[in-house]
Amino acid sequence: MSDTHGCRLSSRLVGTTPQTQGVALPAEIAPLRRKPVQQRSAQRVEKMLAATAGLIDEVGYDGLTTTLIAERAGVAVGSLYQFFPDKRAVVQELTLRNLDRFVRTVSSRFEQLELAHWWDAVDAVFDTYLTMHREVPAFSRLHFGDVVDLRLLDPSKDNNAVIAEKLTGLIAEEFQLDPADLALPLTVAVEAADAVLHLAFRRDPHGDQAMLAEAKDLVRGYLSNRITQGERMSSTVVERTIMPSYPNDLPSPR
Repeated sequence: MSDTHGCRLSSRLVGTTPQTQGVALPAEIAPLRRKPVQQRSAQRVEKMLAATAGLIDEVGYDGLTTTLIAERAGVAVGSLYQFFPDKRAVVQELTLRNLDRFVRTVSSRFEQLELAHWWDAVDAVFDTYLTMHREVPAFSRLHFGDVVDLRLLDPSKDNNAVIAEKLTGLIAEEFQLDPADLALPLTVAVEAADAVLHLAFRRDPHGDQAMLAEAKDLVRGYLSNRITQGERMSSTVVERTIMPSYPNDLPSPR
């Protein structure tokens, strides 16, 4: 990766960790009561989070208890309460980490793929989400937290609004577009995609392929009439025009 690519990737990731920017939480409601300082304490917290993910896959959020988490992690319940006030806080920390993973993975894919058009970015976002849904423990149950709380990621906004905000920053940076022009369309696109993706995974635990293709097509078609096209070649924007309609040469997601 060139120095230019590295700088661009670093600039995208500034503020994407769970403790900063859009998912920053006030100290009184942050999931961790205190951050582990020693390596042994950090390892205990990691065991608790891994145990939580495994249990959610097995019993769901409603069946989850702090006692079960502690038993699965091999720690005392008192040790869990040193870091988390309740099971919601444990799941909140797990979900924030999944958000961080999602944003970093999308950003890395943008860098690796050398995207030529914004609809390639849409494909990369969908592919990242689907991979996490299939491979990351508990993600298929939790997604980005709606099963627990519609404002689990940030108390000031809906979970989907947090996702849309992150994607706005990434796509605006990648294609040198004005974030103000992307914010509303991406908010709508995230909400629409979320609804169809949930339907796809209700029909098939692995994701109904026809429905997934429809979700991608839906988002592409909507955004083509709402956002400025950014076409990049060799990391340089070579074309920026308003797209009045769905492009005739846009490849089908199927």
